[in-house]
Amino acid sequence: MGVVVLGIFIILVVFIVIAVLSGIRIVRPTHRGLVERLGKYNRYALPGIHLTIPFGIERIYRVDIRETLVDATPQTIITNDNLNARVDAQVYLKVKDDEESVKASQYNVANYQVQIVQLARTTLRNIIGTLSLKSANSERGRINEELRRTLRTETANWGIEILRTELKEIDPPADVQDTMNKVVKAENEKIAAVDFATATETQADGARRASIKQAEGVKQAKILAAEGEAEAIRVVNEAADRYFVGNAQVLRKLETVEKAFWQNAKIVLPADGDLVNVIGDLAGIAPLPQKQAAPQQER
Repeated sequence: MGVVVLGIFIILVVFIVIAVLSGIRIVRPTHRGLVERLGKYNRYALPGIHLTIPFGIERIYRVDIRETLVDATPQTIITNDNLNARVDAQVYLKVKDDEESVKASQYNVANYQVQIVQLARTTLRNIIGTLSLKSANSERGRINEELRRTLRTETANWGIEILRTELKEIDPPADVQDTMNKVVKAENEKIAAVDFATATETQADGARRASIKQAEGVKQAKILAAEGEAEAIRVVNEAADRYFVGNAQVLRKLETVEKAFWQNAKIVLPADGDLVNVIGDLAGIAPLPQKQAAPQQER
């Protein structure tokens, strides 16, 4: 009888140990847990070890609270200018880590990741359908912001946070893309031609200004030379009036001699020796007496 009781006790202990071990649940720091008892929400499980009632009486559901990337998958959207654009977008989101948000992500929506994709695709069609293809490509920031704002409004009771949205591509059909590339190339060539013409015009204007400056310099040099020459003439005239009054012819002869000396040329003195006398007078030297020619002998 004692052996039977001991066996039952051992079995009971093993059963309890197995039950306790099977009821241990661990929640990682990247997750939060929702514990349900007999299908009804019971408590919120933070990261760590938790004991639950085994055999299906209590169940724990772990919810990932890390940032998640959801691809909205490519789709073709007709733009306002009747062009088919291939649009692809990504949504970055996370479940908020408070109890009410974690509960909402599991009880208010069946599968928030699947439904956010469909909601993003529908919102993109509504936004881009009102824009031309060119506007859609140039206003990506506004489209991203409007998409994010709409998703936040529509998922307010899902317990998730829309962190950001990104348009991956807005691609037109191949033939339209080729045409756009040609237009862009033509615009670039036009800008390059205008820049080249402007540079050439600037260079020509610079050369013209340099020529004008050079001509002005030559003109100024000639003016200064003429003024110098006029000043020299004025000084000579004053000297002539002072030292050669009544002797203009002698002054002319003296100027001729001066030029001849300056140019290292030979000069012919007049027979009467007046110029020699003038030079001598100017130098302070008395003129030499002239020799009389000897009378010719009669043959």
